[in-house]
Amino acid sequence: MSIKYEKDSQNIVTLTIDTAGKSVNVIDQAFTSDLQQALDGFVADEPTAGIILTSEKKSFVAGGDIDSIFKMSDPELIFNFIEGFKAQVRRLETLGKPVVAAINGTAMGGGLELALACHYRVAIDDSRTKIALPEVNLGLLPGGGGLTRLTRLLGLQAAFQYLMEGTPVNPQEAQKAGIIHELAADRAEMLQKARSWIMSNPKAVQPWDTKGYKIPGGDPTQPQVAQMISLATAMLTMKTYNNYPAPQAILSTMVDGALVDFDNASRIETRAFISLAIGKTSKNIIRSTWYQLNEINNGRSRPQGIEQQVTKKVGILGAGLMGHGIAHAAAMSGIEVVLKDINQAAAEAGKTQVQKILDGRVRQGKLSEAEKQSILDRIKPTANVEDLRDCDLIIEAVFENRELKGKVTREAEAQIASETVFASNTSTLPITSLAEMSSRPENFIGIHFFSPVHKMKLVEIIKGRKTSARTLAKAFDFVVKIHKTPIVVNDSRGFYTSRVFTTFVNEGLALLAEGQPPRVTEMTAMLAGMPMGPLAVADEVNLGLAMHVREQTRLDLAASGKELDEIPADKVLDKMVNQEKRLGKAQAAGFYDYPTAGKKHLWPKLSELFPPSGKQLPVRDISDRMMFIQALESVRCYEEGVIESVGDANIGSIFGWGFAPFKGGTLQFINDYGIREFVLRSRELSAAYGARFEPPAMLIQMMNEEKTFS
Repeated sequence: MSIKYEKDSQNIVTLTIDTAGKSVNVIDQAFTSDLQQALDGFVADEPTAGIILTSEKKSFVAGGDIDSIFKMSDPELIFNFIEGFKAQVRRLETLGKPVVAAINGTAMGGGLELALACHYRVAIDDSRTKIALPEVNLGLLPGGGGLTRLTRLLGLQAAFQYLMEGTPVNPQEAQKAGIIHELAADRAEMLQKARSWIMSNPKAVQPWDTKGYKIPGGDPTQPQVAQMISLATAMLTMKTYNNYPAPQAILSTMVDGALVDFDNASRIETRAFISLAIGKTSKNIIRSTWYQLNEINNGRSRPQGIEQQVTKKVGILGAGLMGHGIAHAAAMSGIEVVLKDINQAAAEAGKTQVQKILDGRVRQGKLSEAEKQSILDRIKPTANVEDLRDCDLIIEAVFENRELKGKVTREAEAQIASETVFASNTSTLPITSLAEMSSRPENFIGIHFFSPVHKMKLVEIIKGRKTSARTLAKAFDFVVKIHKTPIVVNDSRGFYTSRVFTTFVNEGLALLAEGQPPRVTEMTAMLAGMPMGPLAVADEVNLGLAMHVREQTRLDLAASGKELDEIPADKVLDKMVNQEKRLGKAQAAGFYDYPTAGKKHLWPKLSELFPPSGKQLPVRDISDRMMFIQALESVRCYEEGVIESVGDANIGSIFGWGFAPFKGGTLQFINDYGIREFVLRSRELSAAYGARFEPPAMLIQMMNEEKTFS
């Protein structure tokens, strides 16, 4: 039994959820059966005053059984599973006795759905507690009654943001929204408040079960609500480009359900859930951002047999954009930071930037002034290299220049202990070659952060040829400690993320060089699922930096007797950087203009620099060129051993540069398309646009053996 049944002297029954063998409570078929048995016992156990529903674990209920939903493809099986659970929670709220959810910890998804079926909700006031209906982030909607109940509890407009965004709130925020009724200081007070409410409300019923009930704010027939729905529909289309069925399904289910009685609304919700659950989009998202992400965060790529490596003090070389971002992440996680730059003023400026980030969190109510100051106190800005002496991890975050990186490496190594790990935040330069400038190459590793560091969750850890397992474990544990997601890759120019991401930008520049309308290219990329077009991305990254990286690569290859192949993107960069002196967003002039007042817009002179060809390519070809080139380069990375797992490839592409999450990442994109169909289409693109689209041998072998990326 996952539910313990206890009746006290006041005839109040406490149902305590405790799923055996799991660290958190989940709602599965066994739970539904146990709830039915508990309610049968309650009905037979007269006299009873009411029910308190709580948890034995640290959290309340983590959510529904994702494993069962993911494996199901038969609509009838999903219908029976969902409706079985909903029948019992509907029974819970219509027993004729008061029911209180005593929320002692996190209540997510199905856990909150269960709590919403109770007449009253008391939660322990703990800022670490998360309360949310996050199903939309898995390509689903709350199908256990949560959508129907929250809409009726808060109204269409107020419920919209919680259902559409799935962002967790803490108990105080939930109380302010009307999701939680009352807060308690601890478990004892929570249970006491629950008992008091039960004794004071013997005839409690849900609002939607009372005579004359009306949805707060009005139903869809009200003019102001109808206008809101119209605007919301347009907003969703603009935001999702219709690539994500879940948000559209949530809105339509809310609206349709608001026009009928509760039970019919619940049935509409179930049918909408089934449609999403058996669809390819939710399967893609769950496979990558649930299963593969959990594997990564649980240490699949961490060396086994090495004890936990604790970072107590980190030295950061360079207080610029990346350096101060890393300092912020480390200090936020309780790690002491030495932030070093060429002079004290530059180091202090980096700390000031950290303070600005923290000030934003204070304004949002996510941090107190005392907490902010405590974080800032952990950061020591300095120009003195001797201050690095007692650091157990050094992260170099200086400009992407080989000689400069070598210089700061040698300076730091002269001060630090022999066992201290040294990491480079380079995004393109091979780690093995940088490690040659180190006296301890076994302690040298790449830790590639993404900008802006305080927002981007991915970190790419790069192993050099001589990097030791202990060094890798140290880097991995540090990344987890600062609440980032680590993917581990082997050394290669550009590693995995920069190497694949660059193909997207270069293909966009190639289309521009070919005379394709830049607006068409930009919009097609976003319609395909990219967060922005390749020209906008190039501006964000900075065209000058892209040119510098290209020249550094050229010099590196020349030193080994090789030449860098010329590509169409080179000519575009040369015109923009050397001829027009337009470097990107930071300089307010790149492929786009960035007026001080108003929105950015494509630079009008682009059509002069890159005249239209007069032959518009099919939109499908433009889209496939940008998406296929990324997927193909990911396969090459996997084939070469640069990336060692499908999960790292998928999560790296989604979290690193926003590759179409609804497709599940670059390799899942191929699974979704179909291996055979992808190979055939790649060959078509190769014949029309160049050998870069030729499918790798690995892909052809997989097609012949009827395998997929797993």
